[in-house]
Amino acid sequence: MPLHYPRYSKKDYQNMPEWQLDMLLAEYGLPVNGDLGFKRDFAMGAFLWPDSSNHQEPRNSC
Repeated sequence: MPLHYPRYSKKDYQNMPEWQLDMLLAEYGLPVNGDLGFKRDFAMGAFLWPDSSNHQEPRNSC
């Protein structure tokens, strides 16, 4: 397993051919079953960090 996360953007994953997604997921030991849409969503969920600029801290209810 590689020691770093891949450096692809969301747009890169959306345009990535299926064979490349298969190779990327296999390199990290992740499942590759499913259609192209599933693989793209899985890769983005596994490798992309949430956009912290849209993240709001939970409000204290006290």
